[in-house]
Amino acid sequence: MRKLLIIVLLVCAVSLSFGQYKGGTTAAQFLKIGVGSRATGMGEAYVAMSRDASGLYWNPAGIALAPGAEIMFQRNNWIADIAINYMGVIFPLYGIGTVGLSLTSLTMDDMPVTTEYEPNGTGEEFAASDLALQMSLARSLTDRFSIGFNLKYIQQNIWHSTASGMALDVGTLFRTQFKDMRLGMSISNYGSSMTMSGRDALERIDLAPGLEGNNPAIPADLSMDSWDLPLIFRVGVAMDVLELGVSKLTVAADAIHPNDNYESVNLGAEFNILDKYFLRAGLKSEFVETNTSLASSNLEAREESFTFGAGFDLPLFGSGSGLRFDWAYGDFGRLKEVQRFNLSLYF
Repeated sequence: MRKLLIIVLLVCAVSLSFGQYKGGTTAAQFLKIGVGSRATGMGEAYVAMSRDASGLYWNPAGIALAPGAEIMFQRNNWIADIAINYMGVIFPLYGIGTVGLSLTSLTMDDMPVTTEYEPNGTGEEFAASDLALQMSLARSLTDRFSIGFNLKYIQQNIWHSTASGMALDVGTLFRTQFKDMRLGMSISNYGSSMTMSGRDALERIDLAPGLEGNNPAIPADLSMDSWDLPLIFRVGVAMDVLELGVSKLTVAADAIHPNDNYESVNLGAEFNILDKYFLRAGLKSEFVETNTSLASSNLEAREESFTFGAGFDLPLFGSGSGLRFDWAYGDFGRLKEVQRFNLSLYF
């Protein structure tokens, strides 16, 4: 147990030691937007807390500990009038483990098409959207250790162009005997690069504009670059630090290592009251390296900071089923705040 804890701390230290900012170098940025109001209310320190339908995003190994089936719905009004929708389903299969399905979509209102010569619009409109469809499998290998996998299909669309790819997530979760301390790890979005293609890339060009008699409108297909997916490595710990009868206080911390940004740490806490009411708070993107050329303080180098949230559980038809409602608030600095709501049915 002590050796395992030392290894986790070393991994956290190493991941925070080799930061490199490469913003704008990966595709499918919507894959970095967290799901589940419980997780986001805790500052997204959730890789070791995962055990509900939102865990399909954070750490698929956690759904192996789910007491039963669950369906989760979430709709977020994201920044800049963008909407994020999420639906996750998990259910145990005897002899196999726990399987899951999830769908994440990003949508926005149609926008006018403008050109260099028609800056006020051509009269046309274009749409943009993102989609991730995911299948999951998790299994408890022992009474304390579980492992899980996600296979996801990713698609991005803008006007008449589309990019798609496949990715794999892997997660593990280990429960200790000390105050139910959990150690979690996940690697998300390991997969293919994405390249835009479609009729928006078709052009007609004149290969020899200085010559007469040549074809001035030769069909050409613009070559698009390929972009990697936002690979994210998370390692975290969660522990019940205070128990008052049937109420308890749980704290969690995650170290985040992305392939396109600086490393950071998320911190969160949840106070469980009678296993029916929940209060949560968190700090996101702590200890992120400051880019002094862009910001004069750590808070200016990141938009996200503190979060808080709440939830309540309403049993239905006995103790084994019910409804759970969760809400979270996140401060985004100059981008204002984001509020998230989700409803879960478990049975």
